[in-house]
Amino acid sequence: MQASELKRLKALEEENAKLKRMYAELALDLEAARWVIEKKL
Repeated sequence: MQASELKRLKALEEENAKLKRMYAELALDLEAARWVIEKKL
């Protein structure tokens, strides 16, 4: 691999990790919201 390809791969891996963290946080928020809604009904 060339240096530019390695840089691009690293950037994509960092973005992927960021998106996975965002998804995990949203999934937790959704679970909490569902729990609150169930308790109110």
